[in-house]
Amino acid sequence: LTGLAIAGGFAFFLARPIPPPVEERDGTATLEIASLLKDLDLIRPSRPQAAKEFSVPTPEGATFRLADYRGKVVFLNFWATWCPPCKEEMPAMERLYQRYKDKGFVVLAVSVDAEGAPIVNPFVKEYKLTFPIGLDPKMAVAEQYGVRGLPTSFLVDKWGTLVGLALGPREWNGKASLALIESLLRG
Repeated sequence: LTGLAIAGGFAFFLARPIPPPVEERDGTATLEIASLLKDLDLIRPSRPQAAKEFSVPTPEGATFRLADYRGKVVFLNFWATWCPPCKEEMPAMERLYQRYKDKGFVVLAVSVDAEGAPIVNPFVKEYKLTFPIGLDPKMAVAEQYGVRGLPTSFLVDKWGTLVGLALGPREWNGKASLALIESLLRG
């Protein structure tokens, strides 16, 4: 147990680390992140909120959970094989992942293809994707995250807090994206 919260006279034990409040984190980094989110036309949550926990099967039959990546900067992407803008941004996402995967960064790409692994596996091979892929054929996780269009991407900081939301494709290996990921990795 890592913390104790008291609300309304009740004590709650918290099972995950409590991040420092945004205003107590490095003010320069916070301003830098806000500026980079704006440069990339990303939506910043109006108030800090934790990323919603989920688990999904992988095309290989294993399972991945968001909690497995706690302590890392997470790029959570919802996509489909039939989505042209998703296809457009996948190579840049792979390059971003390759650049930072050994520095505490992970791309989690959750496919909402109803057909699941039989259609996702050939796509993954064609695009030579090496980051973790999850399957959400009933769109349960996408619904949990309020996804209404594809691609939709969320950035989650090391403390599990949602930092930004992208509706539509972005140049994920461009200068602003690299600066944003580096800033998030510095914490």
